[in-house]
Amino acid sequence: MAKNKLTREDALQFHMQPTPGKWEIQATVPMTTQRDLSLAYSPGVAIPCEEIFANPATAYDYTNKGNLVAVISNGTAVLGLGNLGALASKPVMEGKSVLFKRFADVNSIDIELDTEDPDAFCNAVRLMGPTFGGINLEDIKAPECFIIEQRLKEEMDIPVFHDDQHGTAVICAAGLLNALYLSGKKIEDVKIVLNGAGAAGIACLELLKSMGARHDNCIMADTKGVIYQGRTEGMNQWKSAHAVVTDARSLADAMKDADVFLGVSAKGAVTQDMVASMAPNPVIFAMANPDPEITPEEAHAVRPDAIVATGRSDYPNQVNNVLGFPYLFRGALDIHARAINDEMKIACAEALAALAREDVPDEVAMAYGKKLSFGRDYIIPTPFDPRLIHRIPTAVARAGMKTGVARRPIVDMDAYELSLKSRMDPTASILRSLNARARAAQSTVVFAEGDDPRVLRAAVLYQRAGMGKALVVGRSDDVRAKLTAEGLAEAVDEIEVVNAANTIHLETYKAFLYKRLQRNGFDAQDIHRLAARDRHVFAALMLAHGHADGMVTGATRKSAHVLELINHVFDAQPHDGAVGVTAVLHKGRIVLITDTLVHEWPDENDLADIAERGASVARDLGLEPRVAFLSFSTFGSPVSERAEKMRKAPVVLDNRRVDFEYEGEMTVDVALNPRAQENYPFSRLTGPANVLVVPARHSASISVKLMQEMAGATVIGPILSGVGKPVQICSTVSTVNDILNMAVIAACGID
Repeated sequence: MAKNKLTREDALQFHMQPTPGKWEIQATVPMTTQRDLSLAYSPGVAIPCEEIFANPATAYDYTNKGNLVAVISNGTAVLGLGNLGALASKPVMEGKSVLFKRFADVNSIDIELDTEDPDAFCNAVRLMGPTFGGINLEDIKAPECFIIEQRLKEEMDIPVFHDDQHGTAVICAAGLLNALYLSGKKIEDVKIVLNGAGAAGIACLELLKSMGARHDNCIMADTKGVIYQGRTEGMNQWKSAHAVVTDARSLADAMKDADVFLGVSAKGAVTQDMVASMAPNPVIFAMANPDPEITPEEAHAVRPDAIVATGRSDYPNQVNNVLGFPYLFRGALDIHARAINDEMKIACAEALAALAREDVPDEVAMAYGKKLSFGRDYIIPTPFDPRLIHRIPTAVARAGMKTGVARRPIVDMDAYELSLKSRMDPTASILRSLNARARAAQSTVVFAEGDDPRVLRAAVLYQRAGMGKALVVGRSDDVRAKLTAEGLAEAVDEIEVVNAANTIHLETYKAFLYKRLQRNGFDAQDIHRLAARDRHVFAALMLAHGHADGMVTGATRKSAHVLELINHVFDAQPHDGAVGVTAVLHKGRIVLITDTLVHEWPDENDLADIAERGASVARDLGLEPRVAFLSFSTFGSPVSERAEKMRKAPVVLDNRRVDFEYEGEMTVDVALNPRAQENYPFSRLTGPANVLVVPARHSASISVKLMQEMAGATVIGPILSGVGKPVQICSTVSTVNDILNMAVIAACGID
């Protein structure tokens, strides 16, 4: 798998645009009228205040406490960077906050405390307790992290969880359960060696012991060697708790005949000789970041029978904390837990292990570009498995209720699981899936408008993200100047600039074009001008001849004009089968609106074609299509000649015997609103539509632009489908990210 190439400029731009930072606050209640303001604040707000005073538990009913977690740090152990202080840790804490929201729909606020005094830190956090439903401690150095977490657990009645310790421990435990299962070994029998006696290492060993690992079978080592009974150098009470009677003094000594190695230390800490000395079918979790103690290639070179996991996404079996903390807190918050205890952590680990043994959904396989199945290279679920949100929190919640830490136990677990499924934003997983597919495809994408800085930046990002090769149509000196002006001078040598002057294929292109257009009023000079001087046509010719796998254009010219130019090379006229499908993403929902590009006034047969193309694109995006033919009328009311074709189009599909849901004609609320759909029990749609076929191009375009401008929806498209090659046309108002999204769609071969 190609690795992302992230530069300082990329990272800084990401954190600056569209606004500084990574999250903002939005109201969840209307705040438009005087009545709204009176209810939200004075005098209406006094009523819930009185209720909470009388019964503090109702704070979970009338405030956001029950879905709010604080991510708190003092910046003394920021990633692998060390003690950067509170202020410099803020980007990491903001990032953790958005991960909570992205993966488990947990609202989160980052708080950076400017103190290294554990007493001051604990006092500050304790005093903020009424605000939050849980506390996630982050990037606090050892041993202070142990002192702080233990004290806050004792003093607060909400979950306090240090993710650097327990998050790593939970995912490590999940992977180890499956690795031992594959090795035919039991946790109570294996010899475990752990290198790295910091917060994560100690937490890993403590959790494994609570799951059955024997104390005398677990050897811990640090930079000074094995932690054995009687050692005095570099010891503290937390290390001493794991000291064992052993003759081993070095890591190499300890590794002999070991069944399991767990590393949370440093690059290169483990040698091939150490691995070779381990017991048969060894398990090696080399979790140091960014580089593991030993790479999987190095380990397998001497021990092909080893099961290896790392902390990196470019190797199989990634031990990734994002598999744990969002779902642990989701389950804990939903039972209004007083704590996250060992039983809840073990339940999380066991649920993760069980999930990895099940068949992997097709959308996950599609996202990673390969079939995943339980085995030596798949012992831990992927972070983007859609089942995580409803499987892991339920296990955590059950454990919390069973152990008595739940203030409000869940009565109907089936209903709870359904509610969890509805929490997830499908758009994020769809975009992730597309990006993963693009990386797997490694497509060459030609960006036709190399004179536009947005296009150049998107091309650079496409290539640096490891998705494939970017070709830019333009002049080398102009591209160089524009990239330099954008602060990307180093990218000049990364992307390839192409044009008619430096291609050896120009005569081939011209011959092809002349054959297509000679009976449409184009002479040889016209053909030369098109092929040699028009970048849209030139890029399309590259694509038609297999010199690129996909094409992106339209950022500098209106889509109708660009489509006209592309028509010189491809058949993209009405009735040729071409359709424009635009994806609209808003508030966790995605709908495809068709036709936004090709057919100005389609008849019922065209509408049926459009529906089929829309359904095809939906499936390419990982959606199961439900198509609605939209009108101002619903099932014949009111009667109108203008709605006639929308009523006939489903009949055309009836005769084609297509394999997707469709219905119409109907108004947009009936198509999208489940409550409105209840009035039509005969409808063939089993849920809200996700492909909307509208009467004409103008209504499609108006709908998309209205959603974009008034609602702030994310718009991807129009996705040009049905021309036989991935040609994607941006809008003239596209951002860099919009253009990149279109390049990803082209790279995935969506057509």
